[in-house]
Amino acid sequence: MTFKVHRGSLLHFPQVTSSPADNYQYWNDGVLVVENGRITHVGEAKEFFSVSANKALLIQGHVIQHHGLLIPGMIDAHVHFPQIEMIASYGKQLLDWLNTYTFPTELRFSKQDYCNAQAEFFIQQLFSHGTTTASVFATVHPQSVNAFFAAAERHDARMICGKIMMDRFCPDELQDTPESGYRDSKELIERWHKNGRALYAITPRFAPTSTPEQLAKAGQLAKEHPDTFIQTHLSENHGEMAWVKDLFPEEDDYLAVYERYNLVRDRALFGHALHLNDREFKSLAANGASIAFCPSSNLFLGSGLFDYQKAKEAGIPVAIASDVGAGTSLSLLRNQSDAYKVCQLQGVSLDAFESLYLCTQGAAAAMGLDHLIGNFNIGTEADFVELDLTAFPMLKQRILRCQELSEQLFALVTLGDERVIEKTYVHGNLVYQKDVMLCGHNSTNGLRYLSSGSM
Repeated sequence: MTFKVHRGSLLHFPQVTSSPADNYQYWNDGVLVVENGRITHVGEAKEFFSVSANKALLIQGHVIQHHGLLIPGMIDAHVHFPQIEMIASYGKQLLDWLNTYTFPTELRFSKQDYCNAQAEFFIQQLFSHGTTTASVFATVHPQSVNAFFAAAERHDARMICGKIMMDRFCPDELQDTPESGYRDSKELIERWHKNGRALYAITPRFAPTSTPEQLAKAGQLAKEHPDTFIQTHLSENHGEMAWVKDLFPEEDDYLAVYERYNLVRDRALFGHALHLNDREFKSLAANGASIAFCPSSNLFLGSGLFDYQKAKEAGIPVAIASDVGAGTSLSLLRNQSDAYKVCQLQGVSLDAFESLYLCTQGAAAAMGLDHLIGNFNIGTEADFVELDLTAFPMLKQRILRCQELSEQLFALVTLGDERVIEKTYVHGNLVYQKDVMLCGHNSTNGLRYLSSGSM
């Protein structure tokens, strides 16, 4: 049995809400009790240590004192792990981006050793950026999924991943077929879905790269495995939308393609959704599907501005996502900063409580996982991060001049990035600590990572 008491400032959103600024819990001096990877208590430190048995824990060395702010581990709702090496590639919009950068990069994942190395690197980068769960696109190769889930399993991390299904409009070496895509995906579901903390996502890349026959097989998978996730792309770019209309002329709009093949339901995560019509907004809400808002990617590729306010008013669950490699950072803090700017351009000011909610409890709720992650509620899995609000001089000076928690959070999500991530815990275990070298553990460019057994 592992038992630890984490003491420090704590912030989380205990329930699903449309008004996070009115529904958060904050303890300036709080405790988070973790037993065997689960949260068993959260509350005021003074009250907790007023009990003599708990006071003895201080003497016995079971208390870890944190000097930063503890929040639930952040959740990235849409990210491509093979694209981590092509981040910051110049000068293309979506369709040219795929042909020039994405497909050549993904060809490398035909080799198992390469998949293994990149999967481990990617997982470690997530941890160093404060992300403890992500919905991840692999490549068309089954070994890319196996490598990713194996890396996640080594760290006991809750991750979602799926093999891309893609049988046209890409290099021959990246194509599967309707039957092989179905077969490979089914085998991966049977091997990984709900095995430990792994969850599987049925993953047609996007409508143009799958024939109607393949989309039908993806829908068949979804029917046969109703508790799996579905992840794909929707209405990211005007050129893409025109292409979809040419390929599926019988459908009224882009979402209708996915509806025809029974791919719009709860646990379906649609990346981008920038250019939806009123019918599509209503359908997503009615079917319980969610949107992954990818602000950095949308700005970088010039794709457009996501109408967050309209999605919220329609009742569609939304989560902020990095969409690396078109996104320019795995840091969900940096993506929150871009989300604020995207909303500002549309006359809406996204407050810091709400943007943080969209990366924690809101993201978990969008995925149907808020009973497991995204908050500090008793019984949930102990994935959390410690943020150093004085990590660099510009942020420190701004924080010291803040009078309210809301001001501090806004400074954090506007100026913050991976530098503020002090520690990352996964299932109660310390998996990343900034600037600490531990013998026998991996390191990359000065970032230090710990195995899942470390405390």
